[in-house]
Amino acid sequence: MIRLDNISKQNGHQILFIEASATLLRGEKAGLVGPNGAGKTTLFRMITGQELPDEGQVATERGFSIGYFSQDVGDMAGRSAVAEVMDGAGPVSEVAAELKELEAAMADPDRADEMEDIIARYGEVQARFEELDGYALDGRAREVLAGLSFTPDMMDGDVGALSGGWKMRVALARILLMRPDAMLLDEPSNHLDLESLIWLENFLKGYEGALLMTSHDREFMNRIVNKIVEIDGGSLTTYSGNYEFYEQQRALAEKQQQAQFERQQAMLAKEIKFIERFKARASHAAQVQSRVKKLDKIERVEPPRRRQTIPFDFPPAPRSGEDVATLESVQKRYGSRVIYDGLDFQVRRRERWCVMGINGAGKSTLLKLIAGATEPDDGKVAVGSSVKMGYFAQHAMDLLDGEETVFESLERSFPQAGQGSLRALAGCFGFSGDDVEKRCRVLSGGEKARLVMAKMLYDPPNFLVLDEPTNHLDIATKEMLITALSQYEGAMLFVSHDRHFLAALSNRVLELTPDGVHKYGGGYTEYVARTGHEAPGLHS
Repeated sequence: MIRLDNISKQNGHQILFIEASATLLRGEKAGLVGPNGAGKTTLFRMITGQELPDEGQVATERGFSIGYFSQDVGDMAGRSAVAEVMDGAGPVSEVAAELKELEAAMADPDRADEMEDIIARYGEVQARFEELDGYALDGRAREVLAGLSFTPDMMDGDVGALSGGWKMRVALARILLMRPDAMLLDEPSNHLDLESLIWLENFLKGYEGALLMTSHDREFMNRIVNKIVEIDGGSLTTYSGNYEFYEQQRALAEKQQQAQFERQQAMLAKEIKFIERFKARASHAAQVQSRVKKLDKIERVEPPRRRQTIPFDFPPAPRSGEDVATLESVQKRYGSRVIYDGLDFQVRRRERWCVMGINGAGKSTLLKLIAGATEPDDGKVAVGSSVKMGYFAQHAMDLLDGEETVFESLERSFPQAGQGSLRALAGCFGFSGDDVEKRCRVLSGGEKARLVMAKMLYDPPNFLVLDEPTNHLDIATKEMLITALSQYEGAMLFVSHDRHFLAALSNRVLELTPDGVHKYGGGYTEYVARTGHEAPGLHS
């Protein structure tokens, strides 16, 4: 059990918590929500003891083990992924390490005179290792890594050779294998493909400890959590139920608070009018005094805090012809790996294709071929003559000029636009007030993605090619983007692992599988109903 009792915490000038309290019991699975910068990571760090509250206390049961997964994975190198994951498994990994040392000692001729003691110790350590089910550990570690889409070669290869996203998965696997009494997971759904995400969902559903997690994936959160802890304005509020239920409850509470506020404002206005009118009359002095006293004692109702999400209205995109993009007999290989062998595919006006396929199936390659970022080895890729394409790639964020501010970056892209309209655009994509003066090099991944998206949608193309556009976006920005894109009249081709985004925006599905390419009319929801699975790598 984890208990937060009246905690207060300040970072510099920013007050994060004021006498906030919450509890997390064994078996509870809670989602931690709140605007960016509200203090979610600080809360995790206080629970793990990496930071202390300024006041109040964080209490956990004696001997209670906590596994904390954060986005900051540090440098991993020199060991295989399996060894790295097993190293996080608590006492058993220490016993395994000693076993290895003793095996080396037994093979060392220089230590022959110690052999009797070494062998005796080896017997003790081996018995302890068996008692801790150590021999099954390697298999369990591989099972977790396979669930997170690692191939056997990747499991046994050096972790140092993996990209940042794969290292994140190794760090996550360490916590999952450890199965502590409580797991604190900060954005575990980032960097995961759909298959891994669904595997993790099922794993966490079966986990019996306490879980506290943040996630920008509402579908993932909805299916796992049974309570929500909200950080807002320094306090912690707990709601029972999943994310969707929390949204409904919060909207209802805001509506009631607004009505209460308006009633009180009307009553105050009436009282103040009476005081103003009669304060100069001696005959009403007692009444005026009693009303002034009454007003002083009234506890003021605050209006509900409004979440700043400004809707983004698309300027209409120029109309394209019927044929937006056509691939004929396209072949593409990387070395000896054949990605496409004679692919025929067409995107027509107003079609919104989502591309499904396991890691390595060629989703990003297809988008690159159509965007002209890579050439086919054979066959033909043609884009319609009146097509104006907008391509959002994962590397697009690296192309921002680090020294420019957000506003300068927008200004350079749209020199003809007025300051007001660029500030409005920045506001829609979450850059309000001084945020527009931030230099691009200090922006988080989510902020960079929002800036690139803002540039692409200000002067909208009539064909959007989007590779994981939702990767770093928070739930509120995703909702804004879904609302904006559902009004968009051009064609779309996109890859995303966010099921809410897929279901809301697609009207066609292209599935890339080892036994060929399959096309489905109807969007992602119809695809799931027809195939019986949520992603191509999972067959129920």
